[in-house]
Amino acid sequence: MSDADKFLYGDRSGVNNPLAQADWATKKLVWVPSEKLGFEAGSVKEELGDECLVELTDSGKKVKVNKDDIQKMNPPKFNKVEDMAELTCLNEASVLHNLKERYYSGLIYTYSGLFCVVINPYKYLPIYTDEIVNMYKGKKRHEMPPHIYAITDTAYRSMMQDREDQSILCTGESGAGKTENTKKVIQYLAHVASSFKSKKDQGELEKQLLQANPILEAFGNAKTVKNDNSSRFGKFIRINFDVNGYIVGANIETYLLEKSRAVRQAKEERSFHVFYYMLSGAGDKLRSELCLEDYSKYRFLSSGNMTIPGQQDKDLFTETMDAFQIMGIPEEERIGLLKVVSAVLQLGNMTFKKERNTDQASMPDDTAAQKVCHLLSINVTEFSRAILSPRIKVGRDYVQKAQTQEQAEFAVEALAKASYERMFRWLVMRINKALDKTKRQGASFIGILDIAGFEIFELNSFEQLCINYTNEKLQQLFNHTMFILEQEEYQREGIEWSFIDFGLDLQPCIDLIEKPNGPPGILALLDEECWFPKATDKTFVEKVVQEQGSNSKFLKPKKLKDDVDFCIIHYAGKVDYKADAWLMKNMDPLNECVANLLNQSTDKFTADLWRDMDRIVGLDKVAGMSDSMHGAFKTRKGMFRTVGQLYKEQLGNLMATLRNTNPNFVRCIIPNHEKKAGKLESHLVLDQLRCNGVLEGIRICRQGFPNRIVFQEFRQRYEILTPNAIPKGFMDGKQACVLMIKALELDPNLYRIGQSKVFFRAGVLAHLEEERDMKITDVIISFQAWCRGYVARKAFAKRQQQLTAMKVIQRNCAAYLKLRNWQWWRLFTKVKPLLQVTRQEEEMVAKEEELMKVKERQLQAEEHLQELESKQQQLAAEKLALQEQLQAETELCAEAEEMRARLATRKQELEEILHEMESRLEEEEERVTQMQTERKKMQQNITDLEQQLDEEEAARQKLQMEKVTTDAKLKKFEEDIMVLDDQNNKLSKEKKQLEERISEFTTNLAEEEEKSKSLQKLKNKHEAMITDLEDRLRREEKSRQELEKNRRKLEGDSTELHDQIAELQAQITELRAQLEKKEEELQAALTRIEEEAAAKNMAQKKIRELEAQISEMQEDLELERQARSKAEKHRRDLGEELEALKTELEDTLDSTAAQQELRTKRETEVTQLKKTLEEEAKLHEQQMADMRQKHNQVFDELNEQLEQAKRNKVSVDKAKQSLESELNELQIELKTLTQGKGDSEHRRKKAETQVQELQVKCGESERQRQELAEKMTKMQAELENVNSLLSEAEGKNIKSSKDLSATESQLQDAQELLQEETRQKLSISTRLRQMEDEQNSLREMLEEEEESKKNLEKQVSTLQTQLAEMKKKLEQEALNLEGAEEARKKYHRELDSVMQQLEEKSSAYDKLDKTKTRLQQELDDLILDQDHLRQMVSGLEKKQKKFDQMLAEEKTISTQYAEERDKAEAEAREKETRALTLARELETMTDLKDELDRANKLLKAEMEDLISSKDDAGKSVHELERSKRATEQQLEEMRVQLEELEDELQATEDAKLRLEVNMQAMKAQFDRDLQARDEQGEEKRRQLVKRVREMELELEDERRQRSQALSGRKKLEMDLAELQLQIDTANKARDEALKQLKKLQAQMKELMRELDEMRLSRDEAVNGAKETERKLKAMEADVLHFQEELATAERLKRQTQTERDELQEEINSSNIKNSQLAEEKRRLEARITQLEEELEEEQINTEMVNDRLKRTTLQTEQMNTELSAERSTSQRLEGARSQLDRQNKELKLKLQELEGTIKSKYKSSITTLEAKIAQLEEQLDIESKERHQASRLARRTEKKLKEVLLQVEDERRNTDQYKDQVEKTNSRMRQLKRQLEEAEEEVTRANAYRRKLQRELDDAVESADVMNREVSTLKSKLRRDLPFNMRRTMNRSGLESDEEVEVSAEASEPAAE
Repeated sequence: MSDADKFLYGDRSGVNNPLAQADWATKKLVWVPSEKLGFEAGSVKEELGDECLVELTDSGKKVKVNKDDIQKMNPPKFNKVEDMAELTCLNEASVLHNLKERYYSGLIYTYSGLFCVVINPYKYLPIYTDEIVNMYKGKKRHEMPPHIYAITDTAYRSMMQDREDQSILCTGESGAGKTENTKKVIQYLAHVASSFKSKKDQGELEKQLLQANPILEAFGNAKTVKNDNSSRFGKFIRINFDVNGYIVGANIETYLLEKSRAVRQAKEERSFHVFYYMLSGAGDKLRSELCLEDYSKYRFLSSGNMTIPGQQDKDLFTETMDAFQIMGIPEEERIGLLKVVSAVLQLGNMTFKKERNTDQASMPDDTAAQKVCHLLSINVTEFSRAILSPRIKVGRDYVQKAQTQEQAEFAVEALAKASYERMFRWLVMRINKALDKTKRQGASFIGILDIAGFEIFELNSFEQLCINYTNEKLQQLFNHTMFILEQEEYQREGIEWSFIDFGLDLQPCIDLIEKPNGPPGILALLDEECWFPKATDKTFVEKVVQEQGSNSKFLKPKKLKDDVDFCIIHYAGKVDYKADAWLMKNMDPLNECVANLLNQSTDKFTADLWRDMDRIVGLDKVAGMSDSMHGAFKTRKGMFRTVGQLYKEQLGNLMATLRNTNPNFVRCIIPNHEKKAGKLESHLVLDQLRCNGVLEGIRICRQGFPNRIVFQEFRQRYEILTPNAIPKGFMDGKQACVLMIKALELDPNLYRIGQSKVFFRAGVLAHLEEERDMKITDVIISFQAWCRGYVARKAFAKRQQQLTAMKVIQRNCAAYLKLRNWQWWRLFTKVKPLLQVTRQEEEMVAKEEELMKVKERQLQAEEHLQELESKQQQLAAEKLALQEQLQAETELCAEAEEMRARLATRKQELEEILHEMESRLEEEEERVTQMQTERKKMQQNITDLEQQLDEEEAARQKLQMEKVTTDAKLKKFEEDIMVLDDQNNKLSKEKKQLEERISEFTTNLAEEEEKSKSLQKLKNKHEAMITDLEDRLRREEKSRQELEKNRRKLEGDSTELHDQIAELQAQITELRAQLEKKEEELQAALTRIEEEAAAKNMAQKKIRELEAQISEMQEDLELERQARSKAEKHRRDLGEELEALKTELEDTLDSTAAQQELRTKRETEVTQLKKTLEEEAKLHEQQMADMRQKHNQVFDELNEQLEQAKRNKVSVDKAKQSLESELNELQIELKTLTQGKGDSEHRRKKAETQVQELQVKCGESERQRQELAEKMTKMQAELENVNSLLSEAEGKNIKSSKDLSATESQLQDAQELLQEETRQKLSISTRLRQMEDEQNSLREMLEEEEESKKNLEKQVSTLQTQLAEMKKKLEQEALNLEGAEEARKKYHRELDSVMQQLEEKSSAYDKLDKTKTRLQQELDDLILDQDHLRQMVSGLEKKQKKFDQMLAEEKTISTQYAEERDKAEAEAREKETRALTLARELETMTDLKDELDRANKLLKAEMEDLISSKDDAGKSVHELERSKRATEQQLEEMRVQLEELEDELQATEDAKLRLEVNMQAMKAQFDRDLQARDEQGEEKRRQLVKRVREMELELEDERRQRSQALSGRKKLEMDLAELQLQIDTANKARDEALKQLKKLQAQMKELMRELDEMRLSRDEAVNGAKETERKLKAMEADVLHFQEELATAERLKRQTQTERDELQEEINSSNIKNSQLAEEKRRLEARITQLEEELEEEQINTEMVNDRLKRTTLQTEQMNTELSAERSTSQRLEGARSQLDRQNKELKLKLQELEGTIKSKYKSSITTLEAKIAQLEEQLDIESKERHQASRLARRTEKKLKEVLLQVEDERRNTDQYKDQVEKTNSRMRQLKRQLEEAEEEVTRANAYRRKLQRELDDAVESADVMNREVSTLKSKLRRDLPFNMRRTMNRSGLESDEEVEVSAEASEPAAE
C-alpha cells in the first residue's frame, strides 16, 4: 500500500473482526456523555427506572446515567465508514467517533450525506499530486474514497452532462482549511478543464486563475491566533466554462473585508500580509519612492516585525510581484497600489494634541502628513485643514468646525480603513478584468464560495451578526436541496411519505434579521436608527426589544446589561450580541473634505479609487447624531446607503446565483487550537459540527428513512433470521424481502419497500444486527458442541481399539515365550521352508513367461506412446500457432478498441456541436413561432386570393377542354398524313433497292472505317473504365475528381441546353430584381408611412404644447389686465387729488400774485400730465385690443388646425389600415411567389437533368442506329455473296436453285422488313429534326418574349424615374397647396397614360401567351410519337428481366455453396475442439501410464530381489504369494486401463479420419463445382472467340488484356511457388519453429499483403476480361437478334418520348406559372400605384400639417414679440412711474415751501396727501412684484419650449434608429432567403452526387464479391498443397483478410456517403 493509499483508503481490516462483533452484541455497548472526551463507550449493566447503570469500557467505572443522555452505538461493521449517512445509529456520538477514528488513521475527508467534512491535518499529505488528480478524473463519487477532488469532479461532470451551473460552498472557522480547499478545487479544475494537455503547456488563463489566489492572499489574508494564513474576507470565485468544458474566464466577488485589521491587531496577530511583504521585500529604490521606514516606527503595526515560521516575507513579495506580472497588471498600477499601502501605514503615524485652553486638536509634527500627501499627490495644507477643521454643511451654508483630538484620530483611522478597502475592491475588479478578457462565451460556470462559518464568541458584534446571517441563509439552502433530493429518491422508489420542507425551519430566524416591515427586522431597525439624529446604540436596542420581543427566536439577555444587549436563537445555538458602535459601523462615516481632496488628486490611481463620492457618509451626520444638527442631517437624506443594506443586497444576489446552481457542500473543521497534527478535541469538533450544520443535516435524516439496503444484500445478510419464510426455487428480490419483513414482524412505520431498495428508520438496522449476531452465536455454539462430541467419540473408539490390540499382542507374546525353547517347534520352523522348493522352479518359469508377455506389452505401449507423443508435439505446435494467432487477434482487438475510443471522443465532440446546433435551432424555432404568428395574420387575406384563383382555374379548365378538342382534330389529320406517307414509301421502295445495291460497294468501305473508329472508341472507353476501376480500388479519394471530369464532359455535350437555362436564369434574376425593387419600394412606402405617423405624432405634441403656451399667455394677459385696472384706479385717485389741490391752490392764488404764477405753472403741468396719462391709456387700450384680436385669431387658427389634424389622423388611420391589409396581401403574394419560384427552380433543375439524360440517350441511340446500319450493310453484302454462289450452283443442281429461290424470297422479305424499319427510322429522324426545329422556334419565341419583357421593364423603370422626378417636384412645390394640387392632377393624368400603356403591353403579353399555347399543342403531338417508341422498348426490358432472373438463380446457387462451405468449416472447427479435448485426455492417460511404468519398474526390482534371494525362498513363500496376487491385480487394472485408452484413441482416430474424409469430400465437391464453372466459362469464351475472330482490332485488345492477366497469373504462381518453398523450409525447420514463429508470422503478413495486391491486380484483369465478355455477348446479341435491338431502339424512343412529354408538361406548367407571375406582377403594379397615390395624399397631409406647424411657430414668435413689446411697455410704465416719483418729489418740495408760508391752514390736507402717497408707493411695490412674477412665468415658458425642442430632437433620433433597424432586418431577411435557396440547390446536388456514389459502391461491392470468391479458390488450392499446421494459420489469416476486405468495403461506403 502506497502513502497516498494510506491517506485515502485507510485500513479497515478490523471492520469484519468477529471478536469485536461479538463483544458489541454481548456487552450492549452504548455512548455516554463525558466532560473530557465528549462521549465514552460503556456497556449497560442494569436499568433502574429512568436511569441506567453503565460500566465504562476504558476505566471500568460504573456510572448512573439518565436514559435520555445515552446514545446507541453502531455495530463494528460501520467503523470508519466513508459516508456517515449510512450509519444505522445517527447521533452526535457516532458521528464524532467515526470522524475521530478516520482522523487518527490519516483520513481527513468524510462524507455526511450531501456534506463533505474536512478536518485540518496540520501537516502535508501526499494526496494532492497529479497522479491522484488523474485517478479521480471522470470517476463517480461512490467509486473513489472521499476527497475534495471527488466533489469537484462530480460538479464538473454534472455541469457537462446536465448543462446546469454548479457551486461548491466551503465554510468553516478560521484555520479550518477553507482557502486551502478552494485552492485545491481551482487546481483540479485548471488541470482537468484546461484546453492544454500537459502542465507545461498550460494556458495563460489557467495560470492567471491560479495566480489570482496569491495576490488576494497577500492583500486579504493575515496571521491570527488560530491560523497563520487566515483569509479575512469571504469570496465567491465564479469559473466560466464553454460548451466543450474548457475554462473561458473567471470572476471573483468579495464579502466583509475585515478592514479594521489595517488599523489595529490583537496580541500575537499580524496585519495584512502585504505590509510585511513590502517592508521586507522592497528594494532601496522602492523604499525611497514609497517613503518606507522600520517596522517599529509604524503605529498601525502594533506587534512590530512578527514573522511566521516556515515563511519568508521577502520571497513572498517577489512571488506576488510575479503574480501581478502574470495577471497583466502594469507597473504604474502596482506602484500606485504600494503607495496606497504605504500611505495607510503613514496615516497611523499622524499625531494630534489638545490645545491648552480649548478642546481643539492640533498637529505639532506634520512629517507623516507630508509623506501621506506626497504618496497620494494632494496638498498638505488643505489636507491638514480638512482633518483639523473640516467644512460641515449647516442648513444651506458651510461652516468650518474645529475637531477634537478624538475626532481627528477617528477621522484618520476611518480614512485609512476606507482607502485600504477601496484599494482592495479595485484590486479584485482588476483581477476580474484580467480573467474575463477572453472572447469566448461561457456556457456554464462553477462557483466556489469561501466564506467564514458560524461564529459564537464571548463578545459578538455587528460582524458576527452578518456572518451568522449568511450561514443561516446557506443552511436554509442546504436543507432545501436535501429536501428536494430526498423527495426525488422517495418518488423514484415509489414510497409514500409526508414531505417536510426543512428549509422553512430557518425562516423565522432569517425574518428576525432581514424582514423590512411588519414588524421590521434587526437590520431594518438599525437602518432606521441611522436616520435619526439623536439615536444611540441604546435606543436601537430598546427599539429591537420593543419590536421583536415576542419573537420565538429572540431572547432578552439573562446576563448583566453591560455584557449582552440581546440574544438570537440560531440553528447552531443561542448567540449573545453586544450592540456597541453598531450605528457607526453601519454608517461607516468619512471626512468629506479629505475624500474630495483625494478625488481631486493629481495621481490618477488615487483619483480612480475615490471616484464615487455619492455613497460617502460625511462627518456632519456623526456630528448631527451628537450635536443634533437637524437641518444639516436632513439635507443629505437619501444620498448614501448603509453597510447593512449593501451587504443584504450582496447576499441576496449571492443566494439567487446559488439557488440557480446545483450546490455541493464542504465543511472544514479545526481539530485543535494548538495547530498540532494528530490531536482532536471532541468538544471543539462537536461545536463546529453544530455550527456547520452537519448535525442539522443528521436531524433531517432522522425524520426520514436514512438507511437504505438493496434487496439482494438485505436477503443475503438477514435471511438467517427468517429461515423458513422464503420457499425454495427462484423468487423476485422484492417479494422475498416482503416475506422476510413479515416474518420479522417489524412495525410498518419503521420501514418502506421501494422499487429496488428497502428503507429503514434510524436504529432499525442496529436492532437487526443484534438479532443476527445472537442467531449466529446460537448456531456457532450448537456447531461447536456437535464437533466436540464427534471428536470425543472418535478418541474413545480409538482407545478401545488400542486396548484390544494390546490384549492380542500380550497373548501372542506369551505363546511365543512358551514355544521358543520347544524342540518340535524348532524342527517345524526349519522343515517348513523346504516343503515348497520343488514348486519354486515351476513358478519361476511361469513368472518368466509372464514377464516376457509384460515386456512385449510394454514395448507396444511405448511405441504407442511415441506415436501419441509425436501427435502431441504436432498438437502443441498447432496450439502455439493458435496462441500466436490469438495474440495477433487480441492486438487487432486492442486497435479496434482504440478506434472505438477515438470514435467515442469524436461522438462526444459531435454531441457538443449538436447541443450548440440545438440551441441555435431553439432560437430559430422561436423566430419561426414569431413568423407563424405573422402568417396567421396574413392567412385572413388569403381567402380573397383563393376566390380569384378559383375563378382563374375555371377559365383554365375551359381552355383545356378546347385544347383537347383541337388535339383530337390534329390527331385525325396526322393519321391521314401517315396513310399518305405509307403509300409514298411503298412507291419509293423499288427505287431505293436499286440505289442501295449501287451504294453497297461504297458503304462497305465506309462501314469498315466506321467499324475501326467505333472499335477504337470502344477500346478507349474500356481503357477509361479500367483506369476508373483501378483508381476507385486503390484511391477512393480520386473518385470525386474523376466524376467531376465525367461531369465536365457531359457538360460539354449539353452546352446548348445550359445556355438556354442560363437565359432562363437571367430572366428569373431579372424578375427577382424587379421583385426586390418592388419590395424596396414597399419598404420605402412603409418607412414613409411610419415617418409621417411620427411627424403626425410630433405635430400633435407640438399642438398640445402650443395650447398649453396659449393658456399660459392668456393667464399672463389676465394678470396684466388686472394690473392695468389697478393702475387706472390709481390714476383716478391721483386725478381727484390733483383736483383737490387745484381748489386749494385757487383759494391761495386769490391772496397773492406769486401764488397765481405758481398756479398757472401747476395748471400747465397738470394739463401735461393729463395729456400724457390719456395718451398712455389710449396706447394701452389699443395694444390690449390688438392683443385680443391676435389671441382670438391664434385661438381660432389653432382650433381649425386641431380639427384638420383630427381629420388627417382619421384619414391616416384609414390609409394605414388599408396599407397594412395591402401589405399583408403583398407579403402573402410574395410568399406564394417565392414558393412558386422555388418549385419552378426545382422543376427547371429536374428538366435540366432530364434533358441531359435525354441527350445522352439520344447520342447512344444514334450510335446504336449507326452500328445497326453498318451491320445491315454487312448482312446485305453477305446475302449478295450467297446469291452469287447460289446462281453459280443453279447450273449444277435444280434442287439448289429451288432452295435458292426460296431463300431469295425469304431474303427479299427480310430486306423489305429492313427497308420498312429503315424508313421508320428515317421518319423518326425527320420528326426529331422537326421537333428540334420547333424547339428552336420556341426558343426564339421565348427570346422575343424576354426582349419584350425587357422593353416593358425598361419602360417601367423610365416611368419609375419619372415618378421619382415628379416626387421631387412635389416635395419642392409642397409649400404652396394650390400648386401641389395642380401637380397632383398632372401626376394623375400621367399615371393614367402610363396605366393605358401598361394595359397595351399586357394585351401584347396575352398574345404572346396564346402563341405559347399553340406551340404547346404541337409539342403534345410530338409526345404521342414518343409513346409509340416506349412500347417498343418494353419488349426489350422483358428480355432483360429474364436474363436478370438467370443471374439471380446463379447467385443463389453460389450463396448455397458458400453456406455449405461455412457449415463444413464450422464442423471442422468443432471436431478440432473435440480433438483438442481428446489430446488433453491423452495427456492425462500418458501420465497414468508413466505412473504404471514406475510401478512396473518397482515390480521388476522386486522380482530381481526375489531371484537373488532364491536360497531364502522357503522363508518368504507367503510374502511372494501376496506380492504375486498384488501384481496380478495391478496388471489386470493396467490392462483394463490400456484397453480403455486404446478404445479412446481408436475413437479419436476414427473421428479424425472422418473429419479428414469429410473435409476431402467437401474440398472435392468445391473443386468440382469450381472446375465445372471454369469449364463453362472457358466454353463460353471459346465460342465467343470463334465468333469474334473477324474483329481483329478487338482481338488485339483482348490479347493485350489476356497477356496482362497471364502475367498476373504467372506472378501469382511464382508467389505460390515461393510460398511452397517457404512452407518446405518451415517443415524442415520445425525444431526451430518455436523460436522463429514470430518472424514467420511477420513474413506471412507481408505475403498476405502481397497476395492482396496481387488479388487487386487480378481483380482488375478479371474485370477487364468480364468487360470483354460483356462486349462479346453484346456483339453476339447484335449478330443473332436484330429484332431485339430494334425493340431496344423503340424502347429508347418511347423513353425519350415520355421524357419529352414530361418536359413539355413542365414547360406548360412553367408557362402557366409565368402567366400567373405576369398577372401577379400586374396586380402588384396596380397596388403599387394605389400605394403611391395614398402616399402622395399622406405627403400632402403631412405638408399641410407642417404648414400649420410653421404657422403655429410663427404665431409663437409673434406672441414672443408681443411679450417683448409688453415688456417694453412695462419698462415705459416704470419710466413713467419714475417721472411721477420725480414730480411727486418736486411737489413735495413745493409743498414744503408752501408749508413754510401756510402751515396752519393746510396741515390736515398735507397729512391726507402723505397717506395717499404712501398708498401709491405700496401699489407700485405690488405692481413691481407682479411684474417679477410675470417675468418668472416667461422664463418658465422658455424653459418648457427648450425641453420640448429637445424631446422633438430625441424622437427624431429614435425614428432614425428605427429606420436603420428596419433596413438591417430587411437586408438580413434577404440574406436568409438567398441562403435558403443556396441550401436547397446544394441539397439537390448532394442527392444527385449521393446516387452516383451509391451506384459506384454497388459496382465496388460486386467486384469485392468476385474477389472473395477468387480468394476462397486460392485458399482451397493452398490447403491442398500446405500441411495441416500451416493450413490452420492460412485459414486464420485468410479469414482475417476477408474480414479486412469486408471492413474496408464497409468503411468505403460511409466515406463515400
